[in-house]
Amino acid sequence: MTAATGVFAPPSERDVTRLVLGNPFAWVVSAVDGGLSATPLPIRPILDAEDRVVELRGHFARSNPHVERLRRSGRALLLFMGPHGYISASWLRDRARTPTWNYAMVQYLVDIELVEDAARTDALMRDLVDAMERGRERAWSLDEMGERYQRLVSGVIGFHAHIRERHVKFKLGQDERDSEYADIVAALQGEGDGSLLAWMQQANPGRSA
Repeated sequence: MTAATGVFAPPSERDVTRLVLGNPFAWVVSAVDGGLSATPLPIRPILDAEDRVVELRGHFARSNPHVERLRRSGRALLLFMGPHGYISASWLRDRARTPTWNYAMVQYLVDIELVEDAARTDALMRDLVDAMERGRERAWSLDEMGERYQRLVSGVIGFHAHIRERHVKFKLGQDERDSEYADIVAALQGEGDGSLLAWMQQANPGRSA
């Protein structure tokens, strides 16, 4: 697995994990026989003892034609997009500057292992639902479906995505001059875009707004 380097590297591995956990609806993209397939899916990361993402798991509807393409070639990209937003040149005192887009993303090149076993698929489904329901008032569980759950689970196929490579980019204003960074922060504060602003401030420790 490759690590991100340079000005747009994430502040820490924990920030990569935070992005994946906080933005679980990812694109699964693969190329087979000259054609492309892309499916958006909720994805669950498997973490090691240091909270680094070491594997990714999810499930497809069995009726999705992407499944048969993955049987022929399991190589795929999983694309996670974190907070992002347009950075207007109108925010800057130097109006000769150009607009840009700030964002955080991580892309995994994986080999997908389809899970045919019903018990393993059940475990994948329960892990996803339990994670999404955790902390909710009157949290829901799959067992509340009763007999309908067996029909549901028979219509899906789980997968384990084994990571081969990783590309991470946190483009969050690190390359901006201090004066321009301050202009952007002030504009985001004025527009109430708290998510992108928080990630920018984490990626630029010690910089004043």
